[in-house]
Amino acid sequence: MTAFQPMITGTRHVVAAGHYLATEAAMEILNAGGNAIDAGVAANLVLGVVQSEMVNIAGVAPIMIYIAETNEVLTLTGVGPWPKAASLDRFAQEFGEVPIGILRTVVPAAPDANIQALQRWGTMTFGDVAKAAIRYARDGFPMHVMMHSYIADHVDTYRMWPDNQEIYLPNDAPPEVGKSFVQTDLAKSLQYMVDEETAAAGDREAGLSAARDAFYKGDLAQTIVKYHEENEGLMTAEDLAEFSCDIEAPEKIVYKNGGDPIDVYSCGVWCQGPVMLQMIKLLESYDLKSMGHNSPDYIHTMAEAFKLSFADREAYYGDPAHVEVPMETLLSEEYAALRRQMIDPEHAWPDLPPAGHFPGITPSPSVRSIGEGTPPAPTDTSYVGVIDKDGNAFSSNPSDVTFESPVIPGTGFAPSARGSQSWAVRGHASALGPGKRPRLTPNPALAIRPGKMVMPFGTPGGDNQTQANVQVLFNMELFGMNPQEAIEAPRFMTHSQPDSFSPHTAYPGKLTAEGRIDKATTDQLASRGHQVDRIADQTWKTAGVCVVRKDLKTGLIEGGADPRRPSRAMGW
Repeated sequence: MTAFQPMITGTRHVVAAGHYLATEAAMEILNAGGNAIDAGVAANLVLGVVQSEMVNIAGVAPIMIYIAETNEVLTLTGVGPWPKAASLDRFAQEFGEVPIGILRTVVPAAPDANIQALQRWGTMTFGDVAKAAIRYARDGFPMHVMMHSYIADHVDTYRMWPDNQEIYLPNDAPPEVGKSFVQTDLAKSLQYMVDEETAAAGDREAGLSAARDAFYKGDLAQTIVKYHEENEGLMTAEDLAEFSCDIEAPEKIVYKNGGDPIDVYSCGVWCQGPVMLQMIKLLESYDLKSMGHNSPDYIHTMAEAFKLSFADREAYYGDPAHVEVPMETLLSEEYAALRRQMIDPEHAWPDLPPAGHFPGITPSPSVRSIGEGTPPAPTDTSYVGVIDKDGNAFSSNPSDVTFESPVIPGTGFAPSARGSQSWAVRGHASALGPGKRPRLTPNPALAIRPGKMVMPFGTPGGDNQTQANVQVLFNMELFGMNPQEAIEAPRFMTHSQPDSFSPHTAYPGKLTAEGRIDKATTDQLASRGHQVDRIADQTWKTAGVCVVRKDLKTGLIEGGADPRRPSRAMGW
């Protein structure tokens, strides 16, 4: 495999992010003496400007941190809960789903997650790390092809609310590629948070708390609440003021097939991250390398393991503060061996396979709509991975779109519409409820080979995220590809699972394969029962993985970024 673009290497620090301006902003922070957390938060904020169609300053931002000094991995649960006024009975009876619009708004988590990360592990002020985001919002940046295309695909919903239309459809059309795109209100909102930080008496900690309070208790909070009160929304001042992201230990498996054992970490079952770990455990005992990269046997085996893991996600995953999830068993060697028996090497499951059975736990009812044709591009996200000179790592998936709910007038942002990833279905593990978090698709990841390697990695892409992450990880671990080669290698995706976004559309048996996977291979897959769609090569529909990998023996840091997106890696 030869990459189309060079892999970035460094010995001090390396960044890989979903947009090149976010990568540049993180590099500016690192070169000024900031650490990985400072740089990661700066990149998260910039993504909320230069990819504001799919990353929201007031959205979600799950974060995973590796602290080199203590050899510790921690997560910030960067997704907010449903407001206290949310009623499952109302949604189930009145809508039967989580409707588009203000009613799918949950408490915004990204501001708290980013500021908490700075407070606990960073070294800089909010004003320091927000400079680039404010600059790009205030002065503009060239409209890029992906953002233009994404807005064009959602014109009808952008027109549903005056501020969304004014910002994203100037002259009632998507902004032209190359034209400067300015978000004045968003710049003012960020500047207000900085001004409140500057005005606070005390140390850095007090300033960061003031910046946070500006969003959750100050003028921004009041503006959000007033709009909800006037437009039949659910958000209250109490919902905002009481919110704080939790700090939790990650989920972890040890992957033993591919050289030295490697510890692979995901965020908790409040997101879909553990699906990736289930996939890896299922595939661990197969000699995938001898099958050959992207051979019919290789793709078939992986796709069937993906389906089995998604079946458990649909049956059991939900906010663990509200539902019992048998996570320890789901990630166990014994359970993986049991589920592996359901993979037939010659025949594909025509639909999602049955989920596992756990005494005392009732699986969720099956809820989905059935799609036709080729699955559309996923409702999306972005990613930031950073390693600094001390070996600290930052891994985050900031997200939330601006076409599913109203931009609050005067703020420039649409508070988190992540309620779209809940179910209005009684008895579902991810049914909505007051104080309950939706089951998040964004799921930053981290891999560590103790004493030898540290690697933050992740991707946008909705339900394609875990599938893409596993393929890229195996490309490196089994086939010796460097991060850039592993990212650029052709990918495939299964779509039998219900989409995580309402109305939860599934494409039973559907397998999409990029163009460099040859037709003889896809013909063999079709003969085994896969409903194969050959799709464009290097398409952003198959996610946009970024990887930063440090060799702890040599000190060399490698960075890879997906050319399917406006992603970039940079290093020094």
